[in-house]
Amino acid sequence: MTYADYLFKANITKILNEGVFSEHARPRYKNGHIANSKYITGSFAEYDLAKGQFPITTLRPIPIKSAIKELLWIYQDESNDLSVLNDKYNVHYWNDWDIGDGTIGQRYGATVKNHQIIKNLLDGLEKNPWNRRNVINLWQYDDFNQSEGLLPCAFQTMFDVRRVDGEIYLDATLTQRSNDMLVAHHINAMQYVALQMMIAKHFGWQVGKFFYYINNLHIYDNQMEQAKILLERTPAEIEPKLVLDLPNGTNFYKIKAEDFELVDYQPVKPQLKFDLAI
Repeated sequence: MTYADYLFKANITKILNEGVFSEHARPRYKNGHIANSKYITGSFAEYDLAKGQFPITTLRPIPIKSAIKELLWIYQDESNDLSVLNDKYNVHYWNDWDIGDGTIGQRYGATVKNHQIIKNLLDGLEKNPWNRRNVINLWQYDDFNQSEGLLPCAFQTMFDVRRVDGEIYLDATLTQRSNDMLVAHHINAMQYVALQMMIAKHFGWQVGKFFYYINNLHIYDNQMEQAKILLERTPAEIEPKLVLDLPNGTNFYKIKAEDFELVDYQPVKPQLKFDLAI
């Protein structure tokens, strides 16, 4: 069993056995019904990427390329425009969060652009990689007050470096206020591992550790059967690995989704169906 699959099964089991049901839930299913969930608070995981531990399950297929394209839309294009995501990347699942003007509101990429987050992050790491202020923060109340829109789930990322045997390793910590364990968990984790790899490649560093903290980790009430199926599946024995095979020093903004390759990935099929909460 891979390390990610061990943690995945442990979290599913903990939510089913120890979780409590939400009250006054915000999201709804597409049929209009309230989307309640069973959840735990305070989930934490640590992955040593340098030793081949990647946060991706083999218990079901994870669409890693579309996830990375979404990441590029946010942090390279710095956009909230759904036509960019649709036309440039052929990714459409964000369309459900259109606020009526073809955007997701002053959120995500719009916040990155408004506060020059990537520019400031890269400048700070270049000037002094050992400073303890390398933070992405998408939780900006001024932006929220400008429009409607889904508030960021994965809202804060922090970066640190370590020198080990002459090599500099970049570590990253992702903080997420809310996460759908069965659908979005490994998508979000691998997105931010990809971001960590892009920044490391930009500076010619190695990727180190990835730390993942989730405040509210949940399974929706229409996913209980899928949770049981996942627990019964036999995971792969080989650890999958995300590879970014580009020269060290490749500019952050020049990296494309096609430059990433997920190797040794043998997920269990068939894919499971999930009705998403909006």
